Amino acid sequence: MGMKGRKLRNETLRAVMPLLWHGLTNKAISYLENIPASEIKDDNHIQKLIDYLGRNISSIPNYDMRKRLNLRNSSNVGEKMNDLVVSNRQKKNGMSWAKKGSLNLAIITTLKINDEYHNWFRNKEVKFSLAA
Repeated sequence: MGMKGRKLRNETLRAVMPLLWHGLTNKAISYLENIPASEIKDDNHIQKLIDYLGRNISSIPNYDMRKRLNLRNSSNVGEKMNDLVVSNRQKKNGMSWAKKGSLNLAIITTLKINDEYHNWFRNKEVKFSLAA
């Protein structure tokens, strides 16, 4: 993680993880930005984490709230869908694609699986509904 020693790393994790669990990403970023330089072994690691959190702040859920609402706190379903939509085809055929190509394949395949491709190609619309 870029800290000087396991003890400092664990202290940092104990401080940051609850903030992220409760959806307090800005506070987690602030905490990381204010770690004393004397405790940091590799500031590049810390900066990468800060940059990642900043870039993805709108996508980082409040896991505590999701738990209280009895919602799933796992990406298993999303990962399985990706496997069905893209990965299986690429792995089976030994393909290696750029992110843009994989994303486009995922979009088209998902439209087909959800029987939405006619609506998309005719009206440029996709009906969204919550999964059961």
